[in-house]
Amino acid sequence: MVATDFSTRSDRALRRATLLARQTGALISILHVVDSDRPEYLVSLDRAAAEKALAELSQTIRHVDGLPCDYRLVLADPFEGIAATARSQKADLLVIGPHRRQILRDAFVGTTADRVIRHSAVPVLMANASPLGPYRRVLAASDLSQPSVDAAAALKRLGMASGAELTLFQAIDIPEVALMMRATTPPHEINFHIEKREAAATEDLHAFAGALPLSPRHCIARMAEGKPGVAILQASVKAEADLIVIGTRGQSGLARLLLGSVAEAVLRSATIDVLVVPPPDQADEG
Repeated sequence: MVATDFSTRSDRALRRATLLARQTGALISILHVVDSDRPEYLVSLDRAAAEKALAELSQTIRHVDGLPCDYRLVLADPFEGIAATARSQKADLLVIGPHRRQILRDAFVGTTADRVIRHSAVPVLMANASPLGPYRRVLAASDLSQPSVDAAAALKRLGMASGAELTLFQAIDIPEVALMMRATTPPHEINFHIEKREAAATEDLHAFAGALPLSPRHCIARMAEGKPGVAILQASVKAEADLIVIGTRGQSGLARLLLGSVAEAVLRSATIDVLVVPPPDQADEG
């Protein structure tokens, strides 16, 4: 399912969905939500224009791209309509375009994209980059938790990274390094300690990878010199990845007001595509 507002940003999502559908044999369903919280005459005008645009888009996908495609027009709050429709239609994947970086910058929280991702019961792919072909290199972020397993399982189930080189990455915290620096420990001793901790964490990551439904080519654990989200972005650049995969923990009540600092940081700043995978029981939370 592709959510569109008919902008250039949404075009990226539609083209990525087209590539994935061709790769996996999936049906494309284009979704547009008309904001119903407005005067009736405006809603009516937007609905008519959107119906025409959706029909033309789906026809292009069917006749030009040769792929099965339908569309849905929903009257609702934008984020609620997107999340609810993807859930009710049992979409395997929801594809959305990037948020408006130039305008929002660090104000990612509260955008429609952020709210959809926080409340979605299905995996969400934010299509940030211009799609040029199938994914070639994937960086899967891990903290040795069940969400990491769920994310890998979703990646395999969706078939969207078939044939891609997979790197499993963990950003680790080594708090004693700050103490060592304050104690004026020689730099070579600090570096040796970091290397030991990273080597041990990499071994644990290799062991964890054995339980995953996918076999990563590389397992890398590195100290997060700043925030983990920043370390993940840096690792994706070094790996020349074109897709980052992140699993999220289940949330309810007030905890759902925050997406999570790691995923939020990645989504706010990533220039490549990001797949966010909710836990399997998120669908039960509505």
